[in-house]
Amino acid sequence: MADKDELGRAGEERAARYFTDAGYEVVARNWRCTAGEIDLVVVDAEHVVIAEVKTRRGEGFGHPFEAIDARKRTRLWRLACAWVAINRDVVRHRRLRIDAVAIIGTDPGTARLEHIRDMEVS
Repeated sequence: MADKDELGRAGEERAARYFTDAGYEVVARNWRCTAGEIDLVVVDAEHVVIAEVKTRRGEGFGHPFEAIDARKRTRLWRLACAWVAINRDVVRHRRLRIDAVAIIGTDPGTARLEHIRDMEVS
């Protein structure tokens, strides 16, 4: 379990670097409330992005994005609303979106990174 947790933390760190390299600022990591946890919250001038990060060594058990089903997307939107409710000053004049980042490979620092912007709730 510790190895899996370490892989997940390394993947989240890689995703945070990816966003900061793209001009975003990380404003929260592993934010928790009674409804669950948000991996990353990043902002730029126009957006507040709630990012779900999935890190896998390979695709033997499916692509990481397959783990983000309709129920998980709905939960992410509920979590996003909870975060927004207590961080209104950060959200002001920005559009909220939910993104997913997949990190696939044995070394999260160099693994393949895929990014889906603005996931829909279905």
